[in-house]
This record gives sequence, C-alpha cells and structure tokens, in this order.
Amino acid sequence: MHRGVTIFTHQVLKNPNIVPFKSTCFYSQSNSFTRRANGFALFRLFSFTPLHRRVPDPDDPANLMKEDGVSVCSQMWIENFREPDRIITNLASYLRRFELWVLAYQKVCADEIGSYMPRSSITRSALDDLLALRNAVLDNRFKWGARLEFFIKSPKDKTDYESLSKRKIKAILTTTQPAPFQDKLVQEVLFMILEPIYEARFSQKSFAFRPGRNAHTVLRVIRRSFAGYLWYIKGDLSAILDGLKVGLVISALMRDVRDKKVIDLIKSALVTPVITSPLDGGEKKKKKKRKYQKKRVLAEDEPKPDPYWLETFFGFAPEEAEKLPSWGHCGILSPLLANICLDELDRWMEGKIKEFYRPSKSDVIWNSPEGEAEQGNTSWPEFVPTSGPDKTRKMDYIRHGGHILIGIRGPRADAATLRKQLIEFCDLKYMIKLDNESLPIEHITKGIMFLDHVLCRRVVYPTLRYTATGGKIISEKGVGTLLSVTASLKQCIKQFRKLNFLKGDREPDPQPCFRMFHATQAHTNAQMNKFLSTMVEWYRYADNRKKAVNFCSYIIRGSLAKLYAAKYKLRSRAKVYKIGARNLSRPLKERKGQSPEYQNLLRMGLVESIDGLQYTRMSLIPETDYTPFPSNWRPDHEKALVEYIRLDDPKTLKEQRSCIGEQGLVSPQDYISMLVWNYKRNAIVMDQLYLVKTAGSHTEGDDQLLLSSNHENYDPKSNEEEETEEGFHASQI
Repeated sequence: MHRGVTIFTHQVLKNPNIVPFKSTCFYSQSNSFTRRANGFALFRLFSFTPLHRRVPDPDDPANLMKEDGVSVCSQMWIENFREPDRIITNLASYLRRFELWVLAYQKVCADEIGSYMPRSSITRSALDDLLALRNAVLDNRFKWGARLEFFIKSPKDKTDYESLSKRKIKAILTTTQPAPFQDKLVQEVLFMILEPIYEARFSQKSFAFRPGRNAHTVLRVIRRSFAGYLWYIKGDLSAILDGLKVGLVISALMRDVRDKKVIDLIKSALVTPVITSPLDGGEKKKKKKRKYQKKRVLAEDEPKPDPYWLETFFGFAPEEAEKLPSWGHCGILSPLLANICLDELDRWMEGKIKEFYRPSKSDVIWNSPEGEAEQGNTSWPEFVPTSGPDKTRKMDYIRHGGHILIGIRGPRADAATLRKQLIEFCDLKYMIKLDNESLPIEHITKGIMFLDHVLCRRVVYPTLRYTATGGKIISEKGVGTLLSVTASLKQCIKQFRKLNFLKGDREPDPQPCFRMFHATQAHTNAQMNKFLSTMVEWYRYADNRKKAVNFCSYIIRGSLAKLYAAKYKLRSRAKVYKIGARNLSRPLKERKGQSPEYQNLLRMGLVESIDGLQYTRMSLIPETDYTPFPSNWRPDHEKALVEYIRLDDPKTLKEQRSCIGEQGLVSPQDYISMLVWNYKRNAIVMDQLYLVKTAGSHTEGDDQLLLSSNHENYDPKSNEEEETEEGFHASQI
C-alpha cells in the first residue's frame, strides 16, 4: 500500500490531469466540505493504485540476482558429480547467470583490496558495469588484454585514462602491465564453470592444482601404496607447464566440453599476444648509492604484502611445486588447463597399470585377481613381508604438477620397456622430446628424492633381546622391508643457503638475518615462531621430523642470536644467550640481563610481551604423524557430494527399507503403528478390568488372563485395517 501511495503521488505531482475525479472535491473557499470530508477524499486519492503496474526491467541488475552465487555453484558441482561422463554442450546458460558474475566480482575484489566485499556493499554503478561486461562476453565484443578501454575497472583504480598524456599512454601500451581487472573477472567466471566439470572427471592419481589435494596427500599416498616397489621412474614433464600448442589445448578441452562460446573465449585468451617490456640489451647501469627510504604508508584499500616469515617459507618450495603455469591471458585458468592436458597421461598410465598387473598366489601381498585387495598389514602399510622368488608384478603411478613418480615391482627390464613407451606417448601427444636422462630408473636402495623427501627401504631382521643394552640378530634373513619417508637435510641446507641464512656445507654456520634489523625483539621472535610452526607442519609425515625441525630451529636461533649481537653490540652469541636465555625470551636492552621495570611496564601495556622461540629442545617437537591413510581416499568435499547424491537417489531409500526388513528391524512408520496398536489394546484391557471390578466378582487369574491379551502377536497389516475402519490414523498422534 505504501509503495502504491508513493508511486501515484509522484505521478500526480508530475501530471495533475490523471486525478480520477474533479478538483472540486478538494477543500476551497467555494465549497462547504468539512475538514473530515477533505481528509477522507485525500485518503481515497492517495490510496488509489493504478491498474497498469510497471513491468520489471529485464536489464536491471537487481532483477537478475534471483539466487545466491554459491548455491548456483553448488548445483553445478552436484550435477557434474551425478553424471560425470556426459558431454557438456550448453554452458552459455551459466555464462548468463548474473549471480556468478557478482560472486566473481567479490572474489577478485578480495584479491585486489585485501578484504571481502559483501553483495550489499557493491555499488549500483559497479553492478551496471558488471552487467555490461557480461553482455559484451555473450555478444563476442569482449577482448582480452585491453589497456585503455574497459567495461569495468577495479575499485582501487582511480586513473582517468581520457586525460593521460601521450607519453603515459605509450608506456601503458608498450610495457608489461598487470592483468586488467575485467580479464580477471572473466577468468574467474570461466573457472567456476569449468572446475566442477573436470574435477568430476580427473584421475585420482593427480594431486597438484586441485582442491583438497596437496603435497602432504602425495606423501601419504606414497607411504600407503608404494611400499612394495623396487624400481622407480622419476620424470620431469614441467616443460608442458611452460605452454603447449593452442590446438593441443583446445582438443583436450573439447573431449568433454563442446560449447562454442566457452571454447572461443579460451582460444582467444591463448592466441592473443601478451605485451611485455623489451629486454635491455645495452650496457649495465651503474650501481647507485642506496639512499635512505621512508616507510611507505599503505592506502586504506591496498592489501598488505606477505610477511617476512611467509616469504621465507615460500623459499622452501620443493622443485616439484616451484613452477606455476601461466598461459597467455588465461590467468587462474592456466593450472586447470594444464591438468586437463595432463589428464590424458593419467588415463594412459591407469591403462598401463591394469595391463602390467600379474598376480602370484605365492606372494604375500597383491595376490588377488583384481589387484584392489588390501596389502599386508593395513595398520602398517609401509611394512612389506618377504616374498618368495615368484612375486606379483605390479605398478603404481602418481603425478604432482609436471612431475611424475612410477613404482614398479618386477624386473628392471619392465621398467625400461615402460620408459620407452612413455617417451613415445609424450612425443606423440604433447610433442615434447624426452630422453633416458629425463626419466631415470633408480633402485629403492639408492633413495628416491620426491618433494624434498627421500624414499628408501630398510630391511627388518628378527632379533632376540636378552640384555638391557641391545639385541642380537638370530637370523641373517630379513623378515621384510620397511618403506621410509624422511626429510632431506641436504635439501634443507640448500634452501637455507639460498635464503642467506647460513653458509658452508659440511659445518653449516648460521648468518645474521639483517632483514629484521629494524624490527623489535618481540616482532622478530613472533615472525620466526610462525616460520618454525609452518616447518613443523611441512615435515609432519617425515620419519625424521624431530631431527629436521631441530636443525631448522638451530639455524633460526643462531641467526637471530647473531642479529641481536650486532644490533645490541653484545659481540658474541654466547652473551646473547646469557642475557636473553636459550629461547631469547628475555629483553636484551639491559646489559646484565636484569630489568626490574620490565614486568611492571608489561603489566601496564607499555611494552610488548616477548615470546621465546619455539622448539628449542628435541622434546618440544611433536612426533611424526602415522595416521593410517585409506586406500580409496577422497577429499572431504567430494565425499560430501557423493554422499548427498547417494541419499538423493530413490534407489537408496528402497535399499535401506529392504535392508531393515531383512534384518528384522522396524521402520519408523511401523513403529508408530505398533504404538497405536498397543495403546488401543491397553485401553480395551483397562475397560474390561474396570467392568469386572465394579461387578465385584474377579480374581487374580482374571487379571492375568486379561493382561495376557495385550501380548498377542502384532500384525501391521491387520492394524492398518482396524485403523481404516475406525478412522484413526497414526499420523494424527
């Protein structure tokens, strides 16, 4: 009603001729209406609602947002996991969904300004520009890599491109620039549409650039499934991540997606050249003296840079996780496209695994015809009992990004044959030339390096312990082998040396961390504690977790001690440890290590509390995580999707009902009917007892006879007939 009054009042003020009755009904000097009549007339006038209501504008962004973007994405995941093998032919309907564009805008803004923007905070002008971008993509008017003309700009981009000078315009057009904001939006929308399609189809053997899978998952799978293999092929296919021919990428994409608009968008992103700054081939510029630089104050909408501890941890990235694909203008689509192309290799290897498998009944593991039975002791999968000469031939495969690891149980000749076939496949499918050096065959006894962890085998002998000092080997023949996954200390030293934390190989000597020279002791200790916490988590599944973390703690503690010695002029690390304690938790400003005023200042909140360094002793480091890893493991989000689809299937309900009936259990509906039946029987028995008692002639035997009638056999079908006759249903309780 209020909306009708507002709209019609606006129309009256704009055009007074639309009033449906004469103007004499208003109060004036020429009429004799009372104030009460005038008020009633005005009420009737402004409560009048026109018969012809305004038709909602189809191009209004507010009318296009019918659902939440997250619910639309969830529905896409459910549909693709319900039918993972179908060919997708119509994705334009999802490109039209304005909710996905709004969700993409929120995600990209979070990366741009460093904070999440709720939908209610998006301005109307931004929604109009976002709608214009969507229409341009649908009408094939969108171009990748625009530099001056945009459909929508970043909220923090305040540049007026129309008033720029020719020199600045030339610099924008000829030098390397960050990806435009509108390109990131289109990439995000395409990613949200394509990711659920291919995540339902990807092999379970790939673990990089996928949600719910990481390097820790790879290490746990290796510990779980690679225990019985003798020969290993470690391959580096990272050349594929540098880029493939456009035709190969599009053909891999069109195996499952046949939508022309999406294919054309991705093809144009791959084909459009990326403008980069020309390399300076002239003389090297002279080094200038470093001047004092003021601390730069960040703007309100500018994201904070990565903290020092996070930069340091990123420096520890293993070789297998260093390279991130970036193809043309695809942006965040590049890792997904790389996985789509490499999925053909995963499928080919899965076929080879089935062909290679030849079970042997005399083998203690993998002796089933299908090869899917549990191996050995499931609670201790890294232990493999000794088998006879006739062993099962088996192979397994895992891929992390562009690096692969193949384990083979069998003779070395089989590994050489597989390597030859793999070289031919990569040459035919990806047009990359591999050789025997890029795919080395190594025995488990030499140690296999993967993700900065070493895979090796230890022989387990039977021992007889009869003294307090040790045991004696009673048999030279081992009872089995144990797969060991240990952190590589050699690689750890290499990474610390690259970050300038130490020098030397045989006796590594910590170097002062001068990056933190101007920071306070409390801030420096807090940064290094965060770094040590991440290192503890990184080596979580290593057998030598305590040793590796203790070495990292020693390097960090020695580096900080040298830093504090130079900063506070204490000359040596020994004096720093004497004043600041082993974990550097005491303030170092006082020479004698005693600051009676520090505790009082700390209580008043005038100084920062100094947290000591963590893991300064071996006993403080947590043990290795040996939690059993299931053979058919899947990420939590995939488990939830599969379970939801299973429960949503009508066949599941029928199976549950039949299972309940076979086990002799009672369904909820039958249980309610039984309660109704017992209630009615009890009422009848109580009425009979009351009648007998009032008659005055009853005995205890009569009571037992009447009560025994309540324990007759219950029949749900007969009860339903009685309820139908009496008009009494269980649903009315």
